[in-house]
Amino acid sequence: MTQQSRTGGQILVDALQIHGVDTAFGVPGESYLDVLDALHDSGIRFIINRQEGGAAFMAEAYGKLTGKPGICFVTRGPGATNASIGVHTAYQDSTPMILFIGQVGNDFVDREAFQEIDYRRMYGQMAKWVAQIDRAERIPEYLARAFQVATSGRPGPVVLALPEDMLISMATVADTRAYQPVQASPSDAQVRQLRAMLAAAKQPLVLLGGTTWTPQACADLQQFAVANHLPVACAFRFQDLLDNAHPNYIGDVGIGINPKLAARVKNADLVIAIGPRLGEMTTGGYTLFDSPVPRQRLVHIHTDAEELGSVYQAELMINSGMPQVCAMLAAMAAVDASVWKHTPAEARAELAAYQEQPPIFQDGQAPLDLWQVTQEIMAQAPLDTILTNGAGNYASWAHRFYRYGGMRTQLAPTNGAMGYGVPSGVAAKIVHPERTVITFAGDGEYMMNGQELATAVQYQAGVVIIVFNNQMFGTIRMHQERDYPGRVSGTTLHNPDFAALAQAYGAHGEVVNTTEEFAPALQRALAHAKAHNLPALIELRYDGNLITPNATLATIRATAEKAQLAN
Repeated sequence: MTQQSRTGGQILVDALQIHGVDTAFGVPGESYLDVLDALHDSGIRFIINRQEGGAAFMAEAYGKLTGKPGICFVTRGPGATNASIGVHTAYQDSTPMILFIGQVGNDFVDREAFQEIDYRRMYGQMAKWVAQIDRAERIPEYLARAFQVATSGRPGPVVLALPEDMLISMATVADTRAYQPVQASPSDAQVRQLRAMLAAAKQPLVLLGGTTWTPQACADLQQFAVANHLPVACAFRFQDLLDNAHPNYIGDVGIGINPKLAARVKNADLVIAIGPRLGEMTTGGYTLFDSPVPRQRLVHIHTDAEELGSVYQAELMINSGMPQVCAMLAAMAAVDASVWKHTPAEARAELAAYQEQPPIFQDGQAPLDLWQVTQEIMAQAPLDTILTNGAGNYASWAHRFYRYGGMRTQLAPTNGAMGYGVPSGVAAKIVHPERTVITFAGDGEYMMNGQELATAVQYQAGVVIIVFNNQMFGTIRMHQERDYPGRVSGTTLHNPDFAALAQAYGAHGEVVNTTEEFAPALQRALAHAKAHNLPALIELRYDGNLITPNATLATIRATAEKAQLAN
């Protein structure tokens, strides 16, 4: 229906409401004041962030949690460059997201005006689509396309630049209808071929990952796995696609993979990869599968036809969304699984052994046992707790030892972006205020976006943040000791008192130095978050020598020095 004359900003906000937007994240800028004015009277909640990187991470986390595009608004130039980290994360994680950037007016364009950037060039390889809306009457068209692109096929980020003069100009234009995501489906012939390959297998394995999953898709996948007695592993940072307590779950295929699980992937005669990109992290640096033709028979199912065959030439490639393919797999007649039906139980026994207390803590000499920290979290937190983290060695304590309760209980960036943990945790608590949200953050990781704790306080988002403080960029120090033993350079950190800093923001904060102190501290943090709807932070101070569950810095350094002497 043709509307009365409206400003570009009002047309844009009206379009967002038509497409079902209820929340947006951002940092205000004078370049999109008319949008801010239109948001004032809308039903859209605008979350004010403290830095554009945090805003973009929150929008990306919203997209992961809801399956709807996360909406982010930033200003031109510096705001746009800060937000780029969230766009890159959304692209590699296949997360629906739309970033709106205030832009210089058309009367100033191409003069290197104040904060001017050509966003098509800047974001060209980082987003599914980048465009600039130069005429207010075309806003409904551009937004309809943006939502369509962000959610269809392989989801991902869209970037739209909004010239300032366009936003304040008046236009009379009809609105569009709401977007409709489009996904491909398998053919009956492809499902029959998959079934024939499964029936002929002796050591099959299912590998889950990617996006477009829904609770029903996960339930259908579980039905398929149970009916066919299939061992199911999850790709890097997609461990929540199957309840980790399920009898068919056998572990995650990513950094620090269980060597016995890696051997199972290599020795499988059929791998059914449902959803993952089969990128570097999930393939162990492209070593679990030969390229371009794997040793294993490979069925690769993915939302993007262009991803299929891009690295690995699967024997059967299926372009499909996850709900579409999983519904057909659930309806498929089960095959005779007598040859491998014992496999899930055997693989789960290997997983249980891999999740036992690591040797570095078994002698009781370490004052703070990080394995026990993870066990205590599982004991106190509800099964539907959302656990978030960014990048760093500290995350291995969650990925290896925490048991995710099912879909939408894990938020972590597959692109390895530091600074993701705190914003994603705050966003998760804003989206699901009724659920417990716990964030793992390294000390270096926390300092990148820890200021979003102020956002959590402002919006009463009671996330519990656990800071792993070893006073170093631990992952880099580990590699440094391996390649340049004893030559520490650029990796030592001098940190603030994180607990006192949290208290200054208005959050609950305390320090834990020993294993015995952690359980009551966690109990207090969870209770505070629930009772006051305010964040709580626990700072873990521990020996930085305890760098991973498998090794200490001292042993890594000694091994490297021995290798140097041998050469």
